[in-house]
Amino acid sequence: MTADILTRIEGRAGRITLARPKALNALTYPMITAIETALDDWRTADIDLLIIDAEGDRAFCTGGDIAEMYASGKAGDLDYGRRFWRDEYRMNAKLFRFPKPVVTFLQGFTMGGGVGVGCHGSHRIVDKTSRIAMPECGIGLVPDVGGSLLLARAPGRIGEYLGLTADRMDAGDAIFAGFADHFVPQDWETLKSRLIETGDPKEVKRIASDAPESRLKNAQDDIDRVFSGTSLGDIMRAFPAAPSDILGRAKDLMSRNAPLALAATVQIIHRVRNDLTIEHALEQEYRFTHRAVAQGDFIEGIRAAIIDKDLNPRWQHAGWEDVIDSDVQQMTAPLGTEALQLEDTK
Repeated sequence: MTADILTRIEGRAGRITLARPKALNALTYPMITAIETALDDWRTADIDLLIIDAEGDRAFCTGGDIAEMYASGKAGDLDYGRRFWRDEYRMNAKLFRFPKPVVTFLQGFTMGGGVGVGCHGSHRIVDKTSRIAMPECGIGLVPDVGGSLLLARAPGRIGEYLGLTADRMDAGDAIFAGFADHFVPQDWETLKSRLIETGDPKEVKRIASDAPESRLKNAQDDIDRVFSGTSLGDIMRAFPAAPSDILGRAKDLMSRNAPLALAATVQIIHRVRNDLTIEHALEQEYRFTHRAVAQGDFIEGIRAAIIDKDLNPRWQHAGWEDVIDSDVQQMTAPLGTEALQLEDTK
């Protein structure tokens, strides 16, 4: 077990605690393997539920620790990133399929890879600090870690909106969109103690409060009208000349993201809607991430965001109009013998 994560059994609960608060609990490769090991060990253990939480107030988990992916990719090593994603996605699937209730405590930021750990549970808890997002298009990736399944299941076209804009959900939005279940503004430590003692996930509902109002719910009609197209071009052309506040914000947020990733995200969400299983979603995502270092905008996206921090990525395509169908197909076509293998997760 790495010092960055704590796994143990307490009372009636298996417990996983992310322990990198200074790094906003970003996932390293050893943390991913430690989570998978715990899931494998506890499938048949004498516990009643699983609790996943994180140290610190600022974040549950802000995603994968991508600096190593950048270094290996710049050096021409395609294997490290592919192994990272392959093993992370297998862990995500095992967590989604875990045979006992999974209670997650999502304080502060939960983004990207953090969604894959925190939002596949059966009892996902948020509070007034919670901010949940899928920001991958901003670094040249697509929403992954099973996030495309959550987006495909969201009401109406809220999934397309969230995947393309990377907009941050508060507690009310997250519950409305299906990324969280319960709003618990009270003392979480007391609830954890009750879960450990009783092993009864109904303790969550007993203490939960009514969900806050959701701005996304209030804006769903506008969102659905624009984001119902079958391609990125359809969506962009549907924006009105004088957009509402939320649509104006959406267009601004999308303008910062990689056009190729945006176009592929639309296709992936639509494909996943036709087969709403975690395995299908992860397989579709892996087609893109497998190619992201060699063919996509991933390296440039990381450079601009966390290496040089100039926030001025030079994407392959200057705008959405420059992305053609064959560009998307090259990133989302089947991988043949390199396809993601998840046969041991069900």
